Formats: sequence, C-alpha cells, structure tokens
Amino acid sequence: MKFWQHFLITIISLISLNINAAPVELDRTAMIVNDGTILSSDIDTELRLIKLNAKQKKQPLPKEDALREQVIDKLILDTLQVQEANRIGIKIDDDRLNKAIQGIAKDHKQTLKQLQASVEKAGIPYAVFREKIRTEIKISEARNAFVRRRINIQPAEVESLANILTKQSDTTVQYKISHIQLRVENDEDKAKQKALADQIVRKLKKGANFSKQAITYSKGPKALQGGSWGWMRKEEMPTIFADQIKLQKKGSIIGPFRSGIGFHILKIDDVKGLETLSVTEINARHILIKPSIILSDEGAKKELEGFIQQIKSGKATFGELAEQYSQDPGSAVQKGELGYHAPEIFVPEFKHQIETLPVGKISQPFKTVHGWHIVEVLGRRQVDKTDAAMKNKAYNILFNRKFNEESSAWLQELKAGAYIENLEKN
Repeated sequence: MKFWQHFLITIISLISLNINAAPVELDRTAMIVNDGTILSSDIDTELRLIKLNAKQKKQPLPKEDALREQVIDKLILDTLQVQEANRIGIKIDDDRLNKAIQGIAKDHKQTLKQLQASVEKAGIPYAVFREKIRTEIKISEARNAFVRRRINIQPAEVESLANILTKQSDTTVQYKISHIQLRVENDEDKAKQKALADQIVRKLKKGANFSKQAITYSKGPKALQGGSWGWMRKEEMPTIFADQIKLQKKGSIIGPFRSGIGFHILKIDDVKGLETLSVTEINARHILIKPSIILSDEGAKKELEGFIQQIKSGKATFGELAEQYSQDPGSAVQKGELGYHAPEIFVPEFKHQIETLPVGKISQPFKTVHGWHIVEVLGRRQVDKTDAAMKNKAYNILFNRKFNEESSAWLQELKAGAYIENLEKN
C-alpha cells in the first residue's frame, strides 16, 4: 500500500463518521527517542485515527493497553527512521510534496481543493496533513536507502525462481509439436548424424518444410506422420521434449539436442494458452548539439536545420555529419547510430520522435534536457521478451521478499541501538 493511502483512508473514515478532533487540554512529552521526543498528543491522535478507521472497516481491536503499546512502538520506529533520514540529508522539497499530494487527489478522483476541504472537514489542519505526507515520503526514502544496500540477489536465484514460475505457467499451456529423430548406431556414426542434424536445422530455419524433412530423415515413431505429435501439455510429453521447451513461441525450431538414442529436432507448430510479451525496438541515429555560453538555443537549432539541408541536397550524409559534429560521443563514433532499443529508455521528447517518425525520415530540430537533436529512424522490429519478462518478475518477487525481511531486521537494529525512555511510566 502506498505510504499515503492509510492516512487518507483514515481521513475518509473521519468524514464518514462526522467526528471532529477533540481539543487537547494538556500536552507533554511521553517518550524520548535519542534526541527526539514523542508527545502525548501524538499518541492520542494516532490511537484515535486507528480506532475510527477500525470502526469504519468493522475490524476488531485489542484491549486499550495492547493497542497503545503497538501505537507507541510504531511512533518510535517512525521517529528513528526520520532521524536516519535527517542524518543522511534526505529532504523533501515542496515541489515533490505537491506532486505527491496531487497524486493522492487524482487517485481518489478529487481536485486539490476538494482534497483540502476533505482534510479540514475531518478536523485535521491542512498544514498538518502536508507535513504528515512529507514525513512519510522521508521515511520511505530512508528505508529504501538503507535496506536496498543490504539486499543481494544472485543470478542463480532469479533463474531458479523463473523456472518455477515458467512451470506454473506451463500447466495450462498446450504445444503442438513435430519431431525429427536421428538415430546414432555407434560412436563412429555420431559425428555423421550430428552433421546431418545441423544441416537439417539450417534448412528448416531457411523455410524448409518440416514434415518433408521428417519423412525423409527421421527414425522416430511419428516419422510417417511428418513428425507430428499433435497437441500436448508439457507433462504429457516425453521428458527429453519437455526439458527443451521453455515458453517458446509458435514456429520455434529447437535443437539439435542429444539423448541416449541419438539427435533430436523439435518444432513448435502452434501454442495455446501462452501469454507472450512482444515489444517494439527501434534503431535510430541522431545528431546532438548542446547550447553553451557561445551558442544559443536558436543558434543550435539553426545549425541542425543547416545539416538537414545538406543531407537533402546530397552535400553530406547523416552519418558524416554525426561523426563530425554530434556532441554525443557514444553515438558519434557510430555515425550517430544508437542501435535497437525499446523507446522507453529515452527521455520523453526523444521517445515521441522515434515512435512517430516514419522509417527513413529525418525529424525537425527538437530540444531535450541534453540539448538540440535531429533524429532519423532506421528500422523497427518486434522482439519476444517473454523470457526476460519472466526473469524480471522473478527478480521483483525476490527483491520484495528480501526487502520486507531486511526492513524488519533494519528496524529492529535501529531500535536496539537507540536510547528510548518512557516518561509515562515515571
């Protein structure tokens, strides 16, 4: 749950129940936490908010003493985290705070004025609300900074979990497969059959008919059926087939791979029930000119307009001009070429240009945070990212799991090393 959602739900509860904050007759320091304090009013306010929220949701609560102890523990941990944030210099400026509050309003389909009115109707001064959100952001930043460095995820862990997730996904996936088997009679025959298998795979990848190749060469049980095994789930396949299929898409050629019998080649004729992720990658080239004390924005733009005229008139090529003038050293040595990438890795203005430009067309000069550009799209391609997406999913699961574990450990270490005095017991 986002850091502000609990607080906003509580506000909504307050509004629904139409209860205003009770005045505080006397305030005093209840806890000392290192060089900070927790006031009695802080504890009472937190208790009241939790009770109102629980009443709205019809959630049972423990006895008053147990609940108060939980609230005090939370406030101690919050105070310690704020102290750590201050120690490493985390500051949340008004611009960032305003964007977060705008996000809260948007999430709950309110304008900023409506949100402010809701907060104040609940008896909470808007200034207090803003500082509460600022504190929550600061705590979140501190926790991220300290906990992330404690997390170590090994590639083998990601691979292992990705395989488990793949197997879970495979339970509903059906594959229509065809098979070619080349039998190895003896050791002397192995090299010959391997060479034949490689030759068949090359033909298949160039578009040769799999059924014809199977009938011609295969010694497998389905040779006369063109190698077709029909539709099967992985658990229904021979193990040597299932071990080779890892979410391949329709048309994939797998192999050759070896077994005790000989060499095998598989083709995925079709797939049912497999969710695949395909992304568009774009190859573009650009020329970057950076404004400076000497060169104004207008001057940089005019220089690029001159380059466009040179290219169109045939006086120079895009690559020659990029190599000579572009101030992006990484791409300049490649004649401005950036290679195939997903558009999302670029800044918004550049992303918009490469997504909307036809292949072969040069853009008009445009500005980004890096300077002024002209760009040409060289090509687009569809790339299957299903396997990468599964590994990314596995990484995120591992990260979240370890983050929660390490967060708890970090907080307990903070508390164990802190000076905490309960003045209520004195």
